[in-house]
Order: sequence, then C-alpha cells, then structure tokens
Amino acid sequence: MNNYRRYVIEGNPITKKNSQRIVKNTRGIPFLVPSKQYKMFEKEALKQLDKVKEPEPIKNPVNIRYTFVMQSHRQVDGLNLAAAMDDILVKAGILADDCRDIVAGHDGTRVFWTGGEPRTIIEIWDEEDYEQWKPW
Repeated sequence: MNNYRRYVIEGNPITKKNSQRIVKNTRGIPFLVPSKQYKMFEKEALKQLDKVKEPEPIKNPVNIRYTFVMQSHRQVDGLNLAAAMDDILVKAGILADDCRDIVAGHDGTRVFWTGGEPRTIIEIWDEEDYEQWKPW
C-alpha cells in the first residue's frame, strides 16, 4: 500500500444523521443540525487528529478503511458512520474534500463490538489507476 497512513480516534463513534435537531436561524427559518452527542464526538476527534495532522491535505485518490469499535450492540448504520468520519477528516485538514475524486472508496470498512474500549481505526492509502474527474 502506497503512502499508508493510520490514525486511531478514542471514543464511541457517533453518526451525524441520527438524532438531528431542528433549530431556527435569526430569520426564523428552521434547519437541521447534528445532535449534541455528535458535536461532542466531532470536537474530541478533531482534538485527537490535530496531534497527527498532515502537512498538506490529501488531494489524490485514496481508499479509506474504517474499523468502528462500538460501545454496545446497538444497531448502527456503517455508511452513516463512514460519512461522518469523512466530514471530520476534511474538517481536520487531512482530506482536501470527501468527494469521489479524493475518496475513491471505503473498501474493508467494518463495524464491531469487542467489549473493549470504543474507538475508530482509520487506514488511508493511495488508490492506483483511479481517474480523477477534476484536477486538484
């Protein structure tokens, strides 16, 4: 695997889409925002990723494999977990964007419960022979 990177985020992974809240802007127009639990998870994840920040955001096609180790057997949507983590990696400056030109796939992403400490293991490697539609 070319340019392999590995990060671990301690804490129970939370999806962005579950338990969204409806709030109103200053003009009284309602819109959705992530749950307080997700915002707390995102803040902690960004703090942990800041310690291992890349010098430049990744702009070439990569595959990302997430291993989500959950706190409980509660049913969870793995795709929503991956989407939330992609957004966090962009916010952390590790990925330039989470579009298909950069995130070519999530091959091997899994959700587990082991009874141990909840965490997210992130593995990123370059995707070879993948055509970007727009130059970065």
